[in-house]
Amino acid sequence: MPDFTRHKHPVLAVPCGDCRATAGAWCTRPSGHRAADLHLSRRMAADRTFIVQHGPDATIRFDDDLGRW
Repeated sequence: MPDFTRHKHPVLAVPCGDCRATAGAWCTRPSGHRAADLHLSRRMAADRTFIVQHGPDATIRFDDDLGRW
């Protein structure tokens, strides 16, 4: 099961179906350069996975004091 608190951004816990970036790696553009944002399909997949894993009422937030999710 993906650990949504392990990465710099929770969406990085799942791989990207668009650019094939692995879990933990940022999305890339077709040119191979880093994308400005994570792909929508990946964000949606992360949402679905998080809800299955933690339930529909669960949330994840960044803790500024600890500097992590």
